Amino acid sequence: MIAHDPRDWFRPVFHFHRSDTFRKLLPLILLIGGITAGVAWLENSWLHLAQDHRVKNITLMHSLLGFAISMLLVFRTNTAYDRWWEGRKLWGSLVNVSRNLAVKVGAWLRPEDHEDRAHYARLIGRFAAELGRHLLREETRLDLDEEPHPELRIDRRRHVPAQMVALMHARAARLLREGRLSQEQLIVLSTDINAFLDICGACERIKNTPIPFSYSTFIKKFIVVYTVTLPFGFALVMGWMAVPVVMFIFYVLASLELIAEEIEDPFGRDSNDLPMDRLADTITGNVNEILS
Repeated sequence: MIAHDPRDWFRPVFHFHRSDTFRKLLPLILLIGGITAGVAWLENSWLHLAQDHRVKNITLMHSLLGFAISMLLVFRTNTAYDRWWEGRKLWGSLVNVSRNLAVKVGAWLRPEDHEDRAHYARLIGRFAAELGRHLLREETRLDLDEEPHPELRIDRRRHVPAQMVALMHARAARLLREGRLSQEQLIVLSTDINAFLDICGACERIKNTPIPFSYSTFIKKFIVVYTVTLPFGFALVMGWMAVPVVMFIFYVLASLELIAEEIEDPFGRDSNDLPMDRLADTITGNVNEILS
């Protein structure tokens, strides 16, 4: 049996990373706490309402709506995680496709075909980096458009991943014409090369199809109204203890929405997004090792 250090379980509880939801929500949590304290003072110290006052019946509304808000948040979180996990599977497929193509090129080309090996090593190794920047809508740092070889020049105003795939197909067709690849080998290579654009298109579908804005804003409004009205019933029954209780309830509900909002777009620079740069470096290293 494997023994686990209890500190590995408790350390995240007391560690507030810069991406932790508590740090991001702290101003709103304090605001909710202030509102709750104001309501508690108003009901107990100013109006001196009795504990059996009809105001406490407002908690019946929260009991009825609690199930609805929990179902909405579960669906919201699951939908966002499905998008994140699909993005991770696509980049895992990109790693496998890159290795497979490099292995086949390395096996079918002669060892002395240094130029063709270097051509594919450069394109396969850089496709992941270009795809990541394409999804981030960043300007690329790769100077392929200044490459002295005309076959490697890229027009940055067009779809860069598609151009790189076109260059792979062009070199494969040239190898066929020169008799260094057979028709059967070309078909196999074309299948692997086409997989690059299939992965790119699937990633673009996730990137360009966000969760409907009205759905996200409705959940946020629901959470705010739900928590802001909690103190009116809780303050009569719990007194000042309602302040930390309502703050904690808001923290839990708002954190679920914030987590879903962060992971629904896995192609970004946040701490919870996919490590596209690291995966691209892994592909580059593997491809260079295979085709060296």
